[in-house]
Amino acid sequence: MKKRTAFYALAALLLIFGKSSASEKKTSLIIKGSDTMVHLVTNWAEEFMKQNPNAEVAVTGGGSGTGIAALINGTTEICASSRDIKDKEKKLAAQKGVEVEETVVARDGIAIVVNPKNPIKEIEMNQLEQIFTGEKNRWNEIGYGNEEILVFSRESSSGTYVFFQEHVLKNKDYTPKAKLMPATSAIIKSVSTDKGAIGYVGLGYAHAAGDKVKILAVKADSNSPAVMPSDQTVIDGSYAVARPLYLYVSNKASKSARAFVDFCLSEKGQAIVKEAGYVTVKK
Repeated sequence: MKKRTAFYALAALLLIFGKSSASEKKTSLIIKGSDTMVHLVTNWAEEFMKQNPNAEVAVTGGGSGTGIAALINGTTEICASSRDIKDKEKKLAAQKGVEVEETVVARDGIAIVVNPKNPIKEIEMNQLEQIFTGEKNRWNEIGYGNEEILVFSRESSSGTYVFFQEHVLKNKDYTPKAKLMPATSAIIKSVSTDKGAIGYVGLGYAHAAGDKVKILAVKADSNSPAVMPSDQTVIDGSYAVARPLYLYVSNKASKSARAFVDFCLSEKGQAIVKEAGYVTVKK
């Protein structure tokens, strides 16, 4: 009788321990994609893990295209992207039985930055097109100085590269002289050290750079006012070079992945958007 009692007591302890272990099991979540969004997504991930102690979130960059490819291939659960998914990527996903779900989680203004010693203060959209396609090669061609224009761009896997090409260059090719940089920080560093340099970076990164670079006001056309990028001008649409930022998951996403997306849209998640230098999705 004593042996049987001991057996039941041991079984009860094992059952309790098993439930406790199961409840403490960690859930891992991988987020990959836009380098522009790495800082923002990392901040989200840190707060999400504080609120969900059993969650482990790993955030890596590599570019929006890289993140979308990883989502389609099943090597990441969430893709952070600074551009919308292309039709050819949707078709590839469908071929693999993946249905991609899109959520706008923040907005971003693309700041045009030059060296602080450059006297220019504003620039027109058509001038940006001419500079980044190589039609204009010296600053005196648009009325400023005589230095050669040194164009700095993100590399082609970057969503910022794609957005800028479609929205500013009107799908024309970048000048072959453009120096393609692996990260936004590299553009900031290059522009800060050469008087003839020009580049484009996310608004949060431009503000964080402080006086290392000069942010230009942008005119939609010659008859429009010059507008500086800011939260308000991005939200109200008066700043011409702005875009939404996305999180993508598949139809096979885990509860943890969906909970993360929901958190990003929550009051706390959107407060982090502001703190990180981006623009919230709510006016």
